[in-house]
Amino acid sequence: MPESLEFLLGQKLKENGLSLAVAESSTGGLLGHLVTSVPGSSTYFRGGVIAYANEVKIGVLGVSLDTIETFGAVSRETVLEMASGVRRVLQTDIGIAISGIAGPDGGTEEKPVGTTWIGLSAPGMEAGKTFVFPGDRHAIKRQAAHAALNLLLNYFKIIRKL
Repeated sequence: MPESLEFLLGQKLKENGLSLAVAESSTGGLLGHLVTSVPGSSTYFRGGVIAYANEVKIGVLGVSLDTIETFGAVSRETVLEMASGVRRVLQTDIGIAISGIAGPDGGTEEKPVGTTWIGLSAPGMEAGKTFVFPGDRHAIKRQAAHAALNLLLNYFKIIRKL
């Protein structure tokens, strides 16, 4: 039976002696739940912030009001500031953030339901990726959390090449 993404991530974080924090909006804590479902995750996982409201993104994570007004809460710019902010606030090596439109309402022509941005902040690196996930609210949240785990695992492939 193959290992879960969260288990593989935990192995990589432990092997590299790195710590992780998460900032979640649309997934509402699902990513943190997956990460902490692995026994021993307390050795690398510091915590997370569920920044559902823009006021939390701004007040706790330090996202600029100008960023949200210019690009929206669901944008590359916002998730990068969220990831950097959670990394700073919880003093970790890596921060990852998710912001999206889980539906069933809230979508627009430009950003339909399922639109999700994931941002990663790590020493000397930041990355943002967008997705449009199909399905209902639960499916979108699940896909977003798994995409964040995959982005984190890809980070280890990148640093291995450096």
